[in-house]
Amino acid sequence: MPALDLTADIVSLTAALVDIPSESLDEQVIADAVEAALRELPHLEVVRDGHTIVARTSLGRPERIVIAGHLDTVPANGNLPSRLEGGVLHGLGTCDMKGGVAIALQMAATVPEPVRDVTYVFYDGEEIAAEFNGLGRLARERPELLAGDFAILMEPSNAGVEAGCQGTMRADIRTTGERAHTARAWMGSNAIHALAPVLDGLNAYVPRMVEIDGLTYREGLNAVAIRGGVSGNVVPDEAVVTVNYRFAPDRSEEQAHQHLQETFEGFGLTITDSAPGALPGLSHPAAAAFVEAVGGEVNPKFGWTDVAQFTLLGVPAVNYGPGDPTFAHKADEHVPVEHLHRVRDRLEKWLTT
Repeated sequence: MPALDLTADIVSLTAALVDIPSESLDEQVIADAVEAALRELPHLEVVRDGHTIVARTSLGRPERIVIAGHLDTVPANGNLPSRLEGGVLHGLGTCDMKGGVAIALQMAATVPEPVRDVTYVFYDGEEIAAEFNGLGRLARERPELLAGDFAILMEPSNAGVEAGCQGTMRADIRTTGERAHTARAWMGSNAIHALAPVLDGLNAYVPRMVEIDGLTYREGLNAVAIRGGVSGNVVPDEAVVTVNYRFAPDRSEEQAHQHLQETFEGFGLTITDSAPGALPGLSHPAAAAFVEAVGGEVNPKFGWTDVAQFTLLGVPAVNYGPGDPTFAHKADEHVPVEHLHRVRDRLEKWLTT
């Protein structure tokens, strides 16, 4: 098991985490290393649940915050081990999100008496199906471990605050027809052709834009897959287009479903995946204090993140981490060294003043 020095400089600690392979469902080695390092710290109570590690201070502070980050990565793409070049650390997970995990681990080790009690959560299974998500598992089975007044998810956010997140919903739009030989196509009904109004509607769709807490969220509805066809000489009797709807956090999943039903009225619609959005929660005093402490500028989060898990528990949460999220999952994934230092220093100041 590799040993982690949580007091090393933040770039070295990030590189050490990156160099421990931890593809989703293969997080045991990194979870063991994180647990071992945290158990060396007498000021923390450490709990392990599967490959999720929770470490807590218990100082009797009037406020408790949660700082969370996932340990897993997508599969490697020729981007291991890490390498440092010209003020940029390259490698799988540098951006998403071992840079953020390194900062949280360093706070856990080097800030033994924060002005707020802190719960640190390092969890597994974020990059794959929701059933494997360690944070979701805690939310369902041990919510008391995630209790707090405010939460910070160390998702890459260009070292700035991104509040809330969009909800996401996938649905299959199905048309049916009647098979026939293509030489006698008039004797059948082409299900693929019947999808034309669906595609025309998607092409003409105007996304809704909504302002929440001074932030503008833009929705999106797009076809992401299409399938149909029986053989090269058969008129198909079934066709399906899969759509992905990214909806603003002022809409519930039920309202998003209703919108899809109205948009595709007259067609068969089946929801195949759904997750709620998260409201920014910037009016909460703890959130406002955090935003002021780390720079004051806030952007909306486009995409879904685990801040939604906290929102469901009634805990306001933001995304705050080093790295440009557009480089997540790419072969050239990287994080600027300046981002690592900036987020680390500002988080430390907030925890100590």
